[in-house]
Amino acid sequence: MKHNSEKGFALILSLVLLLAMSLMGGTLIVMSAGDHKSNNSSDEYQQTFYVAETALIQGEKYILNQFLGPWDTKTHTRDLTKKNLAANQTKVYDGRMDKINYGNTSPYNRYDPNKDRSCYNSFTGFDRTTFKVVAAESWNFGKLLYDGEINRGISNKKEKEYLDKYYFEYFITRVGAAPFRGTGTSIKKGAKDSGLDGMAYRVYGCGINTGTPTLIVTLESLVILPK
Repeated sequence: MKHNSEKGFALILSLVLLLAMSLMGGTLIVMSAGDHKSNNSSDEYQQTFYVAETALIQGEKYILNQFLGPWDTKTHTRDLTKKNLAANQTKVYDGRMDKINYGNTSPYNRYDPNKDRSCYNSFTGFDRTTFKVVAAESWNFGKLLYDGEINRGISNKKEKEYLDKYYFEYFITRVGAAPFRGTGTSIKKGAKDSGLDGMAYRVYGCGINTGTPTLIVTLESLVILPK
């Protein structure tokens, strides 16, 4: 026997369940989109961190090349007559960078390291009125890989564009005399296994993601070379 009070109940229940399921589905979509965005942000930061590490490596390499003698790409030997402990430039550093591998065409010149000098301005802890540097360079990370024949095989345009938006920059200052401990025997070391004469350099490195928004990761390292 049917009761008049039960008429339309199934329809109302169906609508309530449909609404509940729609809300649950919408919530899951929002949560999934948030997780995806969070993962993308984490990946972007991690990649920028790796680029910042490249900046330190290149800066340390610059100092070592001066110390060991500049590398001659034609003879594949070092010019030992130019070995030196690099000195700071005479002018106070204002944050400008030398563009090393930008080239003359897009996309490498879409970023200007000297516009806001973001790498230099990201560091604190030194007196900007007296601060001097040995060198300051800005590189495009993607082009560095292409020039090194690491990434020339990439045919995917999106992958190339992804790498091209990364830049790394470094500037180096000669800190001064510092303790150095090395091994070996020499008259200078008094025929002992250790010496304490050294010259310290601080390398400031930045990884820069020129996407939206711009992301900068900063790192520092200290290099001590024997005098």
